[in-house]
Amino acid sequence: MPRYALKVEYDGAPFVGWQRQVDQPSVQGSIEAALARLEPGPHNIAAAGRTDAGVHGLAQVAHCDLTKDWTPFRLSEALNYHLKPEPVAIVACARVDEDWHARFSAVERRYLFRLLMRRAPATLDKGLVWQVPHELDIAAMREGAAHLLGHHDFTTFRSSICQAQSPVKTLDALEIERVEGVGGPELQFHLRARSFLHNQVRSFVGTLERVGAGAWAPEDVKHALEARDRAACGPVCPPQGLYLAGVGYPDDPFAP
Repeated sequence: MPRYALKVEYDGAPFVGWQRQVDQPSVQGSIEAALARLEPGPHNIAAAGRTDAGVHGLAQVAHCDLTKDWTPFRLSEALNYHLKPEPVAIVACARVDEDWHARFSAVERRYLFRLLMRRAPATLDKGLVWQVPHELDIAAMREGAAHLLGHHDFTTFRSSICQAQSPVKTLDALEIERVEGVGGPELQFHLRARSFLHNQVRSFVGTLERVGAGAWAPEDVKHALEARDRAACGPVCPPQGLYLAGVGYPDDPFAP
């Protein structure tokens, strides 16, 4: 059966998350329903990561198996037609080998988190950023973030319902930049790792916000990490500022 890789963009606000759930709207369910309009099902697509409710996708990657030999362009066009009016789009499509897997072939995940700093309510970016009403100390946040880089036991920053077999992960990058956005000043967090624990990124950002606000010292992040205790984590920030920004593979299936 021909296998296709799909690069998917979506607004996570109306969904319970990526993963299909009975009688609940999901990104996976929307794409599988669109596939069923093209070929008889059932369809069961696999993705590089399962984003939570309210989390967005800039470049999620999934794969599907079909019986018909589609050209990638025609398949993406047909899926986008049947996905309307859901806020989901197939932005790239490629034929891949039958043993290629969106999740297990991936060697890297990249996340973006957007934090808007302004008092007035967000309007154009409502639902797309986490908003705090004050400026944050980016230098202190970068100092705190440095303690999280590398190979660690991240139990402190792991959800209590996380299903990963081990809390030990390697965080390859956590960069924080200030951006003068249309709606006001933003802090954008860029994170990169082979894989992440459930709620790990939101736990990082919520903790670092406490550092930026002056409630925590940068070295408190190190103490929290070393505690290996969920109770030592700072607040878990809301999901609406989080984006799955990219997935890396040994050979990019979408490369020209």
